Amino acid sequence: MQPRDLSTHVPYEAGRGIEEVARELGMDPGDLVKLASNENPFGPPDAAVDAIQRAAANASSYPKAAHTDLTDALADRHGVDPAQVWLANGGDGALDYLARAALEPGDAVLVPDPGFAYYEMSARFHHGTVNRYDLSRPEFTQDGDVVCSQYDGERVVYLTSPHNPTGSVFSLEDVVEIADRTGEETLVVVDEAYAEYADVQSGVSLLGGDGAADHAFAERDDVAVLRTFSKAFGLAGVRLGYAVVPGAWADAYARVNTPFAASELACRAGLAALDADDHVAKSVETARWAREHMRDELDAPVWESQGNFVLVDVSDARGPESADAVASELQERGVIVRDCTSFGLPGCIRVTCGTEAGTERAVDAINEVLAA
Repeated sequence: MQPRDLSTHVPYEAGRGIEEVARELGMDPGDLVKLASNENPFGPPDAAVDAIQRAAANASSYPKAAHTDLTDALADRHGVDPAQVWLANGGDGALDYLARAALEPGDAVLVPDPGFAYYEMSARFHHGTVNRYDLSRPEFTQDGDVVCSQYDGERVVYLTSPHNPTGSVFSLEDVVEIADRTGEETLVVVDEAYAEYADVQSGVSLLGGDGAADHAFAERDDVAVLRTFSKAFGLAGVRLGYAVVPGAWADAYARVNTPFAASELACRAGLAALDADDHVAKSVETARWAREHMRDELDAPVWESQGNFVLVDVSDARGPESADAVASELQERGVIVRDCTSFGLPGCIRVTCGTEAGTERAVDAINEVLAA
C-alpha cells in the first residue's frame, strides 16, 4: 500500500538551524549567528518565558480556558468579534483552516511567485490546484494590476504584505482593489506575518477592526488576514498564529479547526507577549535600523524591505546561480543566511535583521565573501 500521489507536492525547505550547522562544521553553536529564518534575535519576552514555565504545571489539561482568554484578548486588540479570531498552530495552521473552509476538490488558488511555499502546499493538501502570479524583477512590485492581470477566477488569492523574501508590501488600497476586481466567491487572504515591522495599514481594518474609522472603505466579507506570534513577539518555537476572518465566516471555525490546536503553553505565552510592548518596540526598532544598515553597507544591491529581513542580490559579484556557494562560504565564517534558490532566486540570499552586533558581523562577512 502506498500514500496517495504526492508527486506535485514540493517539500518545505526551512532555513538551517544553529545546532545543525554547528554539528556539520564542528563549531560551537555560540560562535554562530543565525540570520536565515527571520526569527527575533532578542528571543521571546521574559514575561512569555515565565508564562510558559507556569503553564507547564497544567500541561495535562486541554487549553480550553487559555484558548478563550487569548481569543478574547486578540479580538479586543483588533477591535473585532471573538468569533472572527481563528487561533491555530502557527500561521501555517491558520492557512490550513482557511483552505478547509474555502476549497472544494479541484478549486484553484492564486499564489505569488516567488513566495511562501506553504500557500501552495496547503492548497494541494486540501485537493486544490495552484496557479501563480509573477512578481517580476527588478522591483518585485506588488499592486492591484500585477495580481488582477494574472487572476483567472481562483477561489483564493494569497497576498503577502510584507512579502517574503523581498519585503515589499500591498497598500490597503491595493487590497481593496484586488477584492473588488476578483469574483464574488474569491477569498483574498492577506498574510501579515511581518506586519509589526511595516509602515502600512493592516487589512484587519477591512473586517470592522481597528483602524476602520480611518478610511472610507466598507467592511468586507471576502478578505481574511493572517497574523503570527513567531516574528515580532519572538515565539516561533511555540507555534502560535491566527486568522481574522469576516463575520460571515465565523461559524466555520468549529467545523474546520483541529481541536485545541493552540496549546496551553502557546496560549499563555501569547497572552503574556501581547503585553510586552517594550520588547516588540525594541525588536521593530532594531530591525528597521538593520535594514537600513545593510542597504547602506553591503557591497551588493539590497531591495528595500518592510519586513525583518532583506533580500540581497549576489549575482553581480559571484554569478547568476551563486546563492548556494555564498551561503556555504558564509557558514564557514559563522554566519547562517538563507539561500533563495528554493524561491526561484538562485542569485539572491535573504538576511534576517539581527542585533546590531550580529548584523554588523553579517555585513562584514558578506562583503568578504563577495570580494573573494
